[in-house]
Amino acid sequence: MSTYLLVHGAWHSGRCWERVVPLLAVAGHRVLAPSLTGYGDKAHLLGPGVGLDTHVDDVVELITEQDLTDVILVGHSYAGLVISSAANRIPDRISHLVYLDAMVPEDGENAVDVQPVTQSLIDRAAESAAPWRIPPMPELPPPLGLFGVSDPADVAWLRAMLSDQPVLCLQQPVRLDDPAVRTIARTHIHCVAGVPEGIERRPVPAMQPNGSPAQVWELETGHDCMITMPAELTDLLLKLG
Repeated sequence: MSTYLLVHGAWHSGRCWERVVPLLAVAGHRVLAPSLTGYGDKAHLLGPGVGLDTHVDDVVELITEQDLTDVILVGHSYAGLVISSAANRIPDRISHLVYLDAMVPEDGENAVDVQPVTQSLIDRAAESAAPWRIPPMPELPPPLGLFGVSDPADVAWLRAMLSDQPVLCLQQPVRLDDPAVRTIARTHIHCVAGVPEGIERRPVPAMQPNGSPAQVWELETGHDCMITMPAELTDLLLKLG
């Protein structure tokens, strides 16, 4: 049995994994899919002081309080930053990092460094009545839809779980200063259909930080593959368990 910890991205909540969790569980694995501070059952905690560090604390505290080890830590989108810093703090508890269509940072980088287009979101928020918060992205015509989701029922379900994203999440830097974090295996899963204009994916180096060959898989779907291709995503994740 492996332990999978699934970390949602910006604006989402732990509910976005509802189609993946049972598939991993029926295969005999332990699965956790919490909502980070400010989202889902913690939406009431949303505020200007919530940032990347808050979300890293969420993940680290969950792992340590439940004494989890050999964790396959999956981060979607913005959560690539979260899982990176979390692994840096408790590298001995993490067996694998999975960057699921995610930001992949270097030490000291923030979301704007990794994905420069996010600066425009911060600038737009600065001109609003609540400059500390960024509303969810708008739905676009198919195939882009809402985070790559275009089925009307799925769009309605997804929109109901979305919350605003605090600007501080995009400004605080990732810490990757523990050499032990470089020994953790990595897998990158890219969603390659309907990539919005302005989104730039960094090339994955041929060698992982631990010296083994890079492992990059692709899914022919939009960004929220846990909603649009849960079975296919689960099949990939099960290869790591």
